[in-house]
Order: sequence, then C-alpha cells, then structure tokens
Amino acid sequence: MLWQPALPDRYLRMSDDELAAGIRARKAELGSRLLVLGHHYQQDDVVRHADLTGDSLKLSQMAAAEAERRGSEWIVFCGVHFMAETADILTADSVNVVLPDLSAGCSMADMAQYDDAVEAWSAIERATAGAGVRVVPITYVNSSAAIKAFVGAKGGACCTSSNASQVFDWALAGGDRPLATGERVKILFLPDQHLGRNTAKRKGFVTEFDAAPGKPAQTALWNPKRDRGGLTDEGIRAADVLLWAGHCSVHKMFRTEHVDAVRAEFADRGGITVIVHPECSQDVVDAADLSGSTEHIIQTIERAEPGSRWAIGTEIHLVNRLAKAAAARDVFVRILSDCQCLCTTMYRIDPQHLLWSLDCIAEGKPANVVRVHPEAKAQARLALERMLRNTAPAGQGAVKSRAAAAAAFVD
Repeated sequence: MLWQPALPDRYLRMSDDELAAGIRARKAELGSRLLVLGHHYQQDDVVRHADLTGDSLKLSQMAAAEAERRGSEWIVFCGVHFMAETADILTADSVNVVLPDLSAGCSMADMAQYDDAVEAWSAIERATAGAGVRVVPITYVNSSAAIKAFVGAKGGACCTSSNASQVFDWALAGGDRPLATGERVKILFLPDQHLGRNTAKRKGFVTEFDAAPGKPAQTALWNPKRDRGGLTDEGIRAADVLLWAGHCSVHKMFRTEHVDAVRAEFADRGGITVIVHPECSQDVVDAADLSGSTEHIIQTIERAEPGSRWAIGTEIHLVNRLAKAAAARDVFVRILSDCQCLCTTMYRIDPQHLLWSLDCIAEGKPANVVRVHPEAKAQARLALERMLRNTAPAGQGAVKSRAAAAAAFVD
C-alpha cells in the first residue's frame, strides 16, 4: 500500500452538498479533457459522478476508447491502484491516469509480489527440468502491473473472471507455441487461488478438495511465504495447476453456512436463487446455484423474472444498487451474508479525495498520477493482448486497437 498525504482541512469541513457541487463544477470546467471512472464497488456518493462505470478491465477498455474519441488528457480512476495501472497500460501515452487516494490498494494484488513470482518460477523450472513440461503463467487482471509484466515476459496471459476458462484452454494448448510431442503444460495461476481452482474444476481437473483414493489432486497450492511454495519437487511435478495462495478479502467472507441459512430462511416462501462470484471459495461456488463475473451477476439480475428472489455473494455496494433497481421490477435481491462484505480499500476513495484530485488537475498541479514503467508496460500489455487475441467473441477476431479493445470483454 502506498502512502497518501492528508488532505487539506477545507475538504474535510465541506458538507456533502458542497462536495458534490464542487465536483460537478470542476467536471464542467475540465470538460472533455477529463474522464471519471467509477468501479462497481464504489460507494454511491462517488459513483454518481462517474462518466463510465464497470468492473476493472472493462473500465480501462472503455476509457481507452472514450479518451481516444474525446481527446481526453486526464482519467480519474475511482477504484484501486492496479486498476489505475491497467488504465495507464491500455491508454495512449498522452493520457494521464490519476488515483484520488494512493492508499486505495488491493489486498489480493498485494499477495503476489514480483520478487516472489521470480523465485517461484525458478523453483518450478528446477523441479520440472527434463520432465517435458512447459509452464504457462496466467494472472487474473486483479494483479499489479509488475505481475502482468512478469507473466507477459514468460509467455503467459491475463484473464478476467468471465474468460478464465478460455484462457485456460489457450494455455493448455501450449500458449502461443504449439506443444512438442510428449510435452505437457503446467499452469501457474496468480494471484487468486479461488478463481484459479474454480476454473480448473470447471475444466475437469480434480482439485485438492475433491481428491479421493484413485482420484489424485491435479491442483496444488503455492504458498510464497514458504520455502519452494510449501511443496516438494515431486508435488510440483505432479500438479497440473499451481494456484498462488492469494484471495479476495471480500469474497473470502462468504461461507457455505450462509448459503444454507438463506435457503432455510426462504424455504417456505418459494425458495431463493443463490449466485456468487468465482472469487468465492470452491465450497461456496459448489453450494451456490449459479456463479459468474460481476457483469454476469448484473446481467442475470437485470433479466430476472418478476417475483423471483436472489441472494448474491459479492460486494455490498454493488448488491445494494442492484437490489434497489430490481425492486422496481418486483425482483427481490439481498446479499448472501449479513456480514460487512465491503471492499475497505475501495472505500478510501471518497468525495473529498475526488474533489481534491480534480482541483489539483484544474490548478495545474496534478497529484497521484499513476505511471507504469515503459518496459513493464510493454510486457504487461503483451499479457493483456494475448488474452484479447485468444478469447475474442465469435466473429470478432483479433483486437487490433485500444478503441476496439473497449468492446472486447467484461470482467
């Protein structure tokens, strides 16, 4: 997590109405020079000011296209640090990306550090030397630019929660190079073990939790805090998918007892459908009726039949907005658990920091500009381009420009 200096006192003394008026005035002043992006997990008093809303990669893709169309110079990303990095990677060099609060990080992204990834790669290479194994790394877009660059340099690709299965298929086929006779693929999946494990299970791999006599596990957990990931060389060689020991602090909070409790609560009221994000643990995904990306969850609720009831396992601000909109169509929506399933780092972006960042831009003293080193940017973009090139919707073909990338995928 980066250090964020304290705001001047005047921002802390402003009322909600004064903050909102100030933000609107600065946006009007900056006009097409500015794009404000709001992630789905942001609080309402921030999202209301966003020009574009969405999930992390979708926002960066849309922003790249919209900034190109408008000729925008500034993107203020109301999200977390890795999202601002991704926006910088995908937008033109003439566009500057600002994060209103530098302390808005992501605990999951922080669980995969570049030095640890390099060490893991060396250990895996040593363990598999001469075994006819090709290691293909995949990183979830919820990762730092450094990890994206590492994966890009090692011949791997990024993925989203909606296209992880397609990226697995690409990796299992050898990635960008055809497999040699007798050669097999080992996937190293960073940084979210749960998305990796749930995707592996969907592809037919036996996970650690489903292993039984005569049915050995094909996945194994790589813990960067332990020597050689906590695995023996034999364990490294045996696993088809090595899962980085990272997780989302929000989705980790949902448990199978929450699924059981909500079903019991609605058992005599016609039942309820449980839908969860694949960042939830395998047992929760297995227990739920449906699972899918943030956009999949949103679209499912928007298409839900009047009178239907839904319990959603994802971040509370998004669920609350979905519940409010769905109620107007006689669709009942609630969060799966009553615990505070809140992205606390995202919550650090507030109207005070948003107004401050806009003031800094307007006054010619921009602060918190997020820039990815050119070499890292090139390798990270390669990992993103491999994803887009190999998972484009039917008939779309390769994505050839930043503007075209905007329509390619949702997270």
